[in-house]
Amino acid sequence: MKFSTLIDSVLIVASIALLPGIGGAQIATNNSDKFIAINSNNLFTDSTNVSYLKPFDAAFLAYQGNLKAQGIPSGSALVFQYQTGSLTALDVVKAAVNAKKLPAQALNDTGYLNAVGWQLTSFSNTNNLSY
Repeated sequence: MKFSTLIDSVLIVASIALLPGIGGAQIATNNSDKFIAINSNNLFTDSTNVSYLKPFDAAFLAYQGNLKAQGIPSGSALVFQYQTGSLTALDVVKAAVNAKKLPAQALNDTGYLNAVGWQLTSFSNTNNLSY
């Protein structure tokens, strides 16, 4: 087995293992009635204590089809549209904001957007498995 295939397999198994945490993301509001995505594995926060899903979780929501209602395709269609440039990380984050999985502040966080883009790129790399 090639080392890259082994790494890809580990990433896929890890993705599946993390799925319950993604589905467990809850929506809450702060005192100003802004929606906040809450997850026990928070990564990015700002001075107003807004919590984001991890970039991987946001991208994986899209990959699993949880953002279809917001117009984001799932699986290989998501990967294809991202590879061809007809879909961007910003599109995925906007959809997650509209689905109330992320706060609107995520749209202006370039580090977060770049991380979501990197995750989408990594999905396209796992589709090129050779055995």
